[in-house]
Amino acid sequence: MTQFELLPEWSPQAAVLLTWPHADTDWQPILSEAELVYAQLARAICQSAKLIVAAPAFLHEHIFTQLDGQGLTVNQFKLYPVNSNDTWARDHGPLSVSDGRSFKIMDFTFNGWGEKYEADLDNQITGTLASQGVFSVPVEASPFVLEGGAIEVDETGALLTTGKCLLNPNRNPTYSRQEIEAVLHKSLGAKKINWLDYGYLAGDDTDSHIDTLARFGPNNALLYVTCDDPTDEHFIELNQMQAQLQTFSNAKGQAYRLFALPWPKAIFNQAGERLPATYANFLIVNKTVLVPTYNDVNDAKALEVIGRAFADFVIIGIDCRVLIKQHGSLHCVTMQLPVGVVDGE
Repeated sequence: MTQFELLPEWSPQAAVLLTWPHADTDWQPILSEAELVYAQLARAICQSAKLIVAAPAFLHEHIFTQLDGQGLTVNQFKLYPVNSNDTWARDHGPLSVSDGRSFKIMDFTFNGWGEKYEADLDNQITGTLASQGVFSVPVEASPFVLEGGAIEVDETGALLTTGKCLLNPNRNPTYSRQEIEAVLHKSLGAKKINWLDYGYLAGDDTDSHIDTLARFGPNNALLYVTCDDPTDEHFIELNQMQAQLQTFSNAKGQAYRLFALPWPKAIFNQAGERLPATYANFLIVNKTVLVPTYNDVNDAKALEVIGRAFADFVIIGIDCRVLIKQHGSLHCVTMQLPVGVVDGE
């Protein structure tokens, strides 16, 4: 039987999906700020791939103006009429798997990170895009609850995830750990699963998505967040996470090349709640890495570390202080679509 596998993010990409913020989302109080970040992100994406934008039809002219203002042309992006509850494309978007000759789209169920938020519209986005001809490959819907931000894969087929998320009963309460592993093996082709037991970010409401904590890069690279302040609440657990990562290996039994990312200073919202600022939430777009920055003294160091892990890639910083006001960052609002899955690419 042919085995389909999830590709590492640095595989060749045709496009990146954005689900645009609007007044009926939680972005409403800071909508103009959020749209500016989205427009700047769109411009950066379009230097390396095409852009697909999901948004309500009545917003299309407005979005076109925003993107035109960034110097983008109509052959660089496409707008599709899609209704949404929110904008976190990483988690409601399609996961593309390949058997080496062909692709299919996995459309897992999205339940608002364990039914914390309304997600009925977001859960339909991949299917809606498919019905509008965005994809040139079959789409397989699954009742299994899984967000793209909860998983990382490397080039050997090893998958990295956190037990705090995938084993949380608010996702798939009837599944045992072994049954969850079976889904990851069958649907995503995971050859080995590394379960991370430690690590969290205050203000993160995803139950510790892996893409906020540790990320794979090419040539066996593994980048992860660190905290060097003993007075910070994260200090003990992130050091435990580092120790566990040092024991992990890929599907060939090889240890990873570890790259420690710095820790941005604590950022709080107006209510005094800490926001989940992390440099690990970067997006790989072909030979470019877009990195969230926070107007922090450690921004430059983060860009340097990521540049070493992605030695022949262009590294671009994107100010994401607005995005973390809604408890996510750059990777969370994007979903890559590999070459071979997009119609007319």
